[in-house]
Amino acid sequence: MQKIREWATELGFQQTGITGVDLGEHEAYLQQWLDAGYHGSMEYMARHGSKRSRPDELVPGTLRVISLRMDYLERDTQALRILDSPQKAYISRYTLGRDYHKLIRKRLSQLAGRIEQELGGGQFRAFVDSAPVLERAVAEKAGLGWIAKNTMLINRDAGSWFFLGEIFTDLPLPVDEAQSSKHCGTCTACLDICPTNAFTGPFQLDARKCISYLTIEHHGSIDPDLRPLMGNRIFGCDDCQLCCPWNKFAQATDEGDFRPRHGLADVELVALFAWDEETFLEKTEGSAIRRIGYERWLRNLAVALGNAPHSDATVKALVNRRAHPSPLVREHVVWALQQHNATPA
Repeated sequence: MQKIREWATELGFQQTGITGVDLGEHEAYLQQWLDAGYHGSMEYMARHGSKRSRPDELVPGTLRVISLRMDYLERDTQALRILDSPQKAYISRYTLGRDYHKLIRKRLSQLAGRIEQELGGGQFRAFVDSAPVLERAVAEKAGLGWIAKNTMLINRDAGSWFFLGEIFTDLPLPVDEAQSSKHCGTCTACLDICPTNAFTGPFQLDARKCISYLTIEHHGSIDPDLRPLMGNRIFGCDDCQLCCPWNKFAQATDEGDFRPRHGLADVELVALFAWDEETFLEKTEGSAIRRIGYERWLRNLAVALGNAPHSDATVKALVNRRAHPSPLVREHVVWALQQHNATPA
């Protein structure tokens, strides 16, 4: 419905699509991915059974899913320059500003309220990574783009630098035509550039080797064989998006809440490693970064410092953490010191 698209645009969304509840082949794909163990320690991916691929089981009575996207990339966060500066911390560009979960959920709720008011009824549930929803499958079915070789959703007019959100409803709204074609062609740039070779093939990601998984979802020790490959990436990884030719069409966001905060777009690893827990909580207030907690924050930084160019400042920063109360932090600090041929006392 055109009115729904107009209301969504007024709320800051760049595109809206509507689909039914049958996600077709995506259910079988999910099961194959789980059976291969590619989800690693993300047990929640399997916990809800078929509810993840069947919206009407997750929210009984659902007839339609409204899928929306919102651009998040700032005009120039110097991503490639930071990646090429191993003494600096690379943080995935999506999380430099305010936590998108809160912002988008609020906008979705406002849109649902507007639809209910204007149409005189209906039931609505809004989700932003907050429930077992195959959001990229939903978006593809709603015509917002195609799931690419790097498993991201790509839109031919906007690339992949955007967030997705969904509204489940029992209203029998007209559906949009699904995206039935993929436009990656013979390009394998995203598969080839992955620092840890996490792709087992096109459209197949082994999350257990993905830097986003390792730095955000994974709670324990990081595989020592993977640590040197992580470079200076301390929260997420954007490599497979940075190299994607379709992202030349990506549009810069005008959303003020997505602007980088606290200088995190360009900051030295040593400076971040010096933060105490109080500073970490203060600087990450309202940010998605806070979800990993202070302990994993130090773990990730220790790995990056182990990969950083040798300097007195780097070694000193690591030595200052060698007696940290967390065994997880100590383990990675010891490894990092060994990379600099510095034996902890």
